[in-house]
Amino acid sequence: MLNAKMLKQMQGRLQKMEEELANLQVEASAGGGAVKVTADGQQKILSIEVDPSVLEAGDAEMLQDLLVVAVNDALGQARDTAAKQVAGITGNLKIPGL
Repeated sequence: MLNAKMLKQMQGRLQKMEEELANLQVEASAGGGAVKVTADGQQKILSIEVDPSVLEAGDAEMLQDLLVVAVNDALGQARDTAAKQVAGITGNLKIPGL
């Protein structure tokens, strides 16, 4: 069973992990690199790059689809990374809110 000392240590490690996730960056792309999205470990979008050739094509629907794919991929990578780090700290204990 977890005691107060163990919980305090876990809390400290979780706080450090949160800081690390804020500095982590993942990148995803779609359309062979036509759209690139960068997100941080806290699942916030940091940047979106669109190759000018996609804009020149004038296909708004294609651009929207590429953006959705790249954003979802970047956020998925950030979510997976965060989950792995939390599991490493908590030892896969099911703690509400984590």
